[in-house]
Amino acid sequence: MKAAKIIIVCLLFAATTRAQVATDAKMNAFVTTLMGKMTLDEKIGQLNLPGAGDITTGQAGNSNIAKKIEQGLVGGLFNIKSVAKIKDVQRIAVEKSRLKIPLIFGMDVIHGYETVFPIPLGLSCSWDMGEIEKSARIAAAEASADGICWTFSPMVDIARDPRWGRIAEGNGEDPYLGSQIAKAMVRGYQGNLSGKSDIMACVKHYALYGAAEAGRDYNTTDMSPVRMFNEYLPPYQAAVDAGVGSVMASFNDVNGMPATANKWLMTDVLRKRWGFKGFVVTDYTGIMELTPHGLGDLQTVSALALKAGIDMDMVSEGFLTTLKKSLQQGKITQADIDQACKRILEAKYKLGLFSDPYKYCDEHRAATEIFTDANRSSARQIAADCFVLLKNQGNVLPLKKGGTIALVGPLADNKENMPGTWSVAADFEKSISLLQGLKDVAGDGTKVLYAQGSNLDADSLFEERAGMFGKSMHRDHRPAAEIIRDAVAAANQADVVVAALGESAEMTGESSSRSNISIPQAQQDLLKALLAIGKPVVLVLFTGRPLAIKWENDATPAILNVWFGGSEAGDAIADVLFGKVNPSGKLTTTWPQNVGQVPLYYNHKNTGRPLEGPWFQKFRSNYLDVSNDPVYPFGYGLSYTHFSYGDLSVSNSSLKGNQTLMATVTVTNDGPVEGKEVVQLYIRDLVGSITRPVSELKGFQKIDLKAGESRKVSFAITPADLKFYNADLKYDWESGDFVIMVGGNSRDVKSAKINWTK
Repeated sequence: MKAAKIIIVCLLFAATTRAQVATDAKMNAFVTTLMGKMTLDEKIGQLNLPGAGDITTGQAGNSNIAKKIEQGLVGGLFNIKSVAKIKDVQRIAVEKSRLKIPLIFGMDVIHGYETVFPIPLGLSCSWDMGEIEKSARIAAAEASADGICWTFSPMVDIARDPRWGRIAEGNGEDPYLGSQIAKAMVRGYQGNLSGKSDIMACVKHYALYGAAEAGRDYNTTDMSPVRMFNEYLPPYQAAVDAGVGSVMASFNDVNGMPATANKWLMTDVLRKRWGFKGFVVTDYTGIMELTPHGLGDLQTVSALALKAGIDMDMVSEGFLTTLKKSLQQGKITQADIDQACKRILEAKYKLGLFSDPYKYCDEHRAATEIFTDANRSSARQIAADCFVLLKNQGNVLPLKKGGTIALVGPLADNKENMPGTWSVAADFEKSISLLQGLKDVAGDGTKVLYAQGSNLDADSLFEERAGMFGKSMHRDHRPAAEIIRDAVAAANQADVVVAALGESAEMTGESSSRSNISIPQAQQDLLKALLAIGKPVVLVLFTGRPLAIKWENDATPAILNVWFGGSEAGDAIADVLFGKVNPSGKLTTTWPQNVGQVPLYYNHKNTGRPLEGPWFQKFRSNYLDVSNDPVYPFGYGLSYTHFSYGDLSVSNSSLKGNQTLMATVTVTNDGPVEGKEVVQLYIRDLVGSITRPVSELKGFQKIDLKAGESRKVSFAITPADLKFYNADLKYDWESGDFVIMVGGNSRDVKSAKINWTK
């Protein structure tokens, strides 16, 4: 029976391969024929990706960009919203240009379209690949219904420095989890690229952008090749393995060469080592920025970028304005231009745009498939599964309906804050604030008192920089003490206080680095005043990064981290606060005690003088003033129930060759209600040819247990789980001793030691 199954699988694989070869041959023939008709200018035009500029519905033909489209000097456009506008522009390309080559339309569809899901860092905390893939599928369906066929997502940059604002846009600090999410997002966006709701993904930012020095956006990056391949590159490669159609170059330099002109990255690793077949686009003005990097004028750097393996120039128009001259001067070859042009045309072919240029321009879909009740319901459910319960002393949560709740804080009644950074297609007026959500879920029997309590920050200029300027964002110009008195008055009338504090959406994301990652002092003062009353206080924490909240954790009975939960966040938060949904999120980043510990991450090296025993030892790797411990470790998250772990059992303590090790633990829900637990597998390689991390995530399972229920959870471990890149960048495993660990977070684990030889 087993042999028969193997034969069937082989036959299906062979048939699929033959079909793909035939499809590729048909595409190659079409693209080759088309390129034979193209002028040099038209080929270079396909490499040009300007912004939408001055295009408006019904007036696209009169815009400056339209003239270039008619001349065949534009390959695509990005961040143009509405199917009507896109249809107008596509009509110019396919009806007025000489060769009628359709445009590709991109947008920053980062965590949803009009139905907005939690920011990616929040989504990652669900540890649910099915839900993450579903969020991307819904985003693709909505975006494609509005004319978009290409998204600049997923961002898979590993980030271990919470000062970096774009940590909000990624999946945390771990390469294994980041790789699983990368694959799920690509599957969700792209499907098989044949359907009208399938859009092309663009993995970014290649590479190492999340390791920018000092956590400062656009800054330089420097690390060893061993660290690159073991810790930072895996999620990009996972996206490539999943068939991602495009890759975006990062702003930073790598090994002294900016990524946008880095041939080692774009050609040697991406194409030759990983076998990537799609096209590479720059980030916004990436080619233009090579000049301040110090690599030369626009003509020089444009030639460098093309030779490195860049296929499409976003905004800079360096390719459009200089490549012809560089070709005449022998700085580039015709083959360089043809190769890039071919890749862009192939992408359009795979999207089906040559067969139907208006494939994504169905106005009926736009009217019926965007921001639907079903999509909103999914967003609400997924958001609730991403929230992380950080503390619940005395079982303050869940809240009871009835009685009086005081809701205070500058983020409590704030629709525009809920979707979070990079919500470019969102209708913020449709977002649900926490105040509205509490009232929706609590019902008429519960009285909700509201007071702003404080400004986001005492510094009005900081508030402006942090984006506090929308219709639902206003600054109270009264003295701080007076604003706090209103909140205290409301709290004194309540049975419980809910404090909505933290960051605004625009304090995170691109160009939002922070040197101080604490809650702003104005809000800390409010929280201290509320705690002094003696009423139970629940801190609902909005953030796009790990924050340094040690004193808040020490002083506050309950803390629920809600990130920025999307368009349905208000109702989703209320669902969790009232216990309609039991929180199950787990952190995908380590939370420091203070910014001086940064970077702080669980899978660090041991060093030759590791700290052992007390939190301070002279001549050991530690601090004089604070322990090495985080406030919350990677993988941490509480529930309204409690899960206990039995001892870890392994099928064999001594293995050889390609055997499979089974690691099994019994998990019991010994609390009062049903709940979900993320059971996590970690491995430590005790002896290696190079230094190895103290722990590495190698698997996880999210299980649902009823109150009192127990379940055996098993992980199948093979030598593939032991592999790493050695000093020669060879990917292999080595014989030796290993520690197998299973638990509910990276700190609290059950372990067993085994030996495995080749």
